[in-house]
Amino acid sequence: MNTSFLKRLLLAALLLGAGQTLWAQEYPDNVYFNMGVHNDKGCDAKTNNCIAKRKPGEPADPLYPATWVSDWIMYRVTANYVKSPPPYSSPPSTLKPADYTVSRGTSYYDNDYVPADKDGTGAMMEHYEKYCLPIFPIKDNNYTCSFVSLGNKAYFLTYPEDRPKDMPACCMFSPMNHPPRRDFIKHLPYSAARSQHLDGSVQAYALEIPVKPSPILFGYAFYKKASSDGPGQPAYQHPQSFYFSGDASVANAPIVSQNYLNWRTEKPDPAKTWDQVAKMCPANPPDCQLFTPPPSLKNGARPQWNQLSPPSP
Repeated sequence: MNTSFLKRLLLAALLLGAGQTLWAQEYPDNVYFNMGVHNDKGCDAKTNNCIAKRKPGEPADPLYPATWVSDWIMYRVTANYVKSPPPYSSPPSTLKPADYTVSRGTSYYDNDYVPADKDGTGAMMEHYEKYCLPIFPIKDNNYTCSFVSLGNKAYFLTYPEDRPKDMPACCMFSPMNHPPRRDFIKHLPYSAARSQHLDGSVQAYALEIPVKPSPILFGYAFYKKASSDGPGQPAYQHPQSFYFSGDASVANAPIVSQNYLNWRTEKPDPAKTWDQVAKMCPANPPDCQLFTPPPSLKNGARPQWNQLSPPSP
């Protein structure tokens, strides 16, 4: 992600088909092309340009459960990722401890949730504890943050215990960014090479686009062997990790991997997740502008959020 991943993915979309070439003219800056994972913009139902083609012999696509909760360990990989790409074990056995930093968080998912404004369906919260997602050109990410998608809208939340100076408690990340659907993996190419990682125990997918200054990576790995969450519960393929390219220009996060642990088909508690949006966000949250901080941020300064003008309509 450069001006982070989503902005570069937008540019890369121009390489993927004529149906996406008008993106920059038709949609605002906070609507991101993502190959159909979070919205259908730039996708053509007639040509299925956002559906990855499967080759004969490739495995069937895994599905998300309708509801789930999972903790994860996030590895921000800063060295030796070219020779040792993800998916990684936990900790990464192909890397040295000096090659990465470690942080933690939890994700929550409910495919059937309907938000109060009836704009779309589904809910997902990704909570980053003490170290925010390093996809933005911000040097100091040592603060707690959450991304919450409710239907079609996605919000970015920060918390009083370590909120950066002048950053709002809530801002609008995107008006078109729904949670991944249960069958979202259909949008990503299957990777036979990455599926050989971890002694061949995973089924890996990756969207890889060779743009400069650094390639774009957006991928997931699922365990090949289905397993159950407990006695009497159905077996399914559990996700192993979510890996992607972060911001390498300022945040120094060329590769990031969220390795799941304690994954369970649990229905999230709204009081601990989605209800935070109603409590923390004004009726019309300001646009986040996390991808376009002021120039002073390049030397590590904090953004003066109250001084950032909103984008042109």
